[in-house]
Amino acid sequence: MKIKLISSFILSWIIAFSLTSCEETSWKAGVPDCVISKIKTISQQEVSNPPTEVWKWEVDGQTYYYFTSPCCDQFDYLYDGECQQVCAPDGGITGQGDGNCPDFEGEIEKTLIWKDERQSKRGVGDSNFYPKYSTLGIKV
Repeated sequence: MKIKLISSFILSWIIAFSLTSCEETSWKAGVPDCVISKIKTISQQEVSNPPTEVWKWEVDGQTYYYFTSPCCDQFDYLYDGECQQVCAPDGGITGQGDGNCPDFEGEIEKTLIWKDERQSKRGVGDSNFYPKYSTLGIKV
């Protein structure tokens, strides 16, 4: 009886551990080490507002990685598979990026591969963290 109970407990623990391990590493499949390293660096910093997202872009036979930036007027950067910065497709003061992106021929297939799900103790990442202002700069 005691052995059966212990065996069941160990088996349950192994199954639970293997399921959580798959969840953690599934997004890493096929992602270059340099992108994983950038994500680890981001996850060791304070949570940005809005929280960082990393998207895989596949277009014209190439794979790129798009990293969102914190608010406001900052460029969102696109990197190639070796983490060489390609361009900023959007963001900046105009919201139109840096104008240096290649002219993609095909449709861009975008897949979210990672999102910073942490919550900050200071409220960063929470849409209510910063005061809301009207277009006249008056606090709402």
